[in-house]
Amino acid sequence: MKLKSIIGILLLTAVTLSFRGISSENDDNSTTNSGNVTVKSEVIKSSEELFNDEALSLYKVAGLAAAGLEYKVFLKGLTGYQNLKNLNLIPNAKAILSVVDLSLPSTAKRLWVIDLAAHKILFNTLVAHGRGSGEKMAEQFSNTPSSNQSSVGFYTTAEVYTGKHGRSLRLDGLDATLNSKARERAIVVHGAEYVSQDIINATGRLGRSQGCPALPMDVFSDIINDIKGNTLLFINGEGVESSEYLKPITQPVFASVKTVAGNRI
Repeated sequence: MKLKSIIGILLLTAVTLSFRGISSENDDNSTTNSGNVTVKSEVIKSSEELFNDEALSLYKVAGLAAAGLEYKVFLKGLTGYQNLKNLNLIPNAKAILSVVDLSLPSTAKRLWVIDLAAHKILFNTLVAHGRGSGEKMAEQFSNTPSSNQSSVGFYTTAEVYTGKHGRSLRLDGLDATLNSKARERAIVVHGAEYVSQDIINATGRLGRSQGCPALPMDVFSDIINDIKGNTLLFINGEGVESSEYLKPITQPVFASVKTVAGNRI
C-alpha cells in the first residue's frame, strides 16, 4: 500500500475517534449522526431566555410562590430592575427589590421585600392603597395631584425624613406617564394605624391612604431601614405594562451577587 494512502487512512481514523470522543460527553447539547462522524450542535439562548431562566431559579430558591407572589408579577419587577441597572439608574451595591402587587385585595400580604443577592424574602406584609383607587381592591390609578389614587410603576427610594406621619421615606417615580409626580404628590413610605389585621377583621379591608404605600406600624421602620438608599420599588397594577422599563432584556443577563447578607426575614 502506498504511503499516501496509509497516511490518509490514519488521518480519517483520528478524525472519527475525535468526533466520537466529543459525542460521548454528558451535556445538554444536541448531536447529529452522519455515518461514523457525530457532529455536536450548540443550543444558543438569547439574553432574554437566559434572564428568564435565572429569574425562575431565583423565584424558586427564594420561596416566592409560597409567600403569595405570582411569578409573572415578580418577573415584571426583576425585568425593570435589570433594565434600570443597565441604565445605571440604580446601584449594584444594594440588590434589593420591593414589589407591591395591587392586583391583590388589601386583605392580602401584598408587599415583598426581596434580597436578590441572598435569594431570600426580607419582609412580606400588608400595604395600603390610595382611597381614590377603590375599597378592598385598587381598581383605578393616577399620577394626578389630589387624586388620592395609587400610582403604578417603578420608583427609587430616596431620603428618610420625619413628617406628619412620623418617620417616612421619600420616593421618586421613574415612569414619566405613571408616577413621575410622586414628589409633588408627597407619595412616601410611612407607617399607619389603619394598616393592620385588626382593621381587616373589623371592616373587611384595610384602611386607605392618600396614595402612599402605607405599612403596618410594627414593621414600617425596619422596612425603611432596609430599602432606603436608592433601591427599587415596583408597584404592579392595571396599566403598568406601558412602563418603558418592561422592555425585553437585550443586554447582559441578570447576575446574582453571591454574597449573603445577614438580614431579617
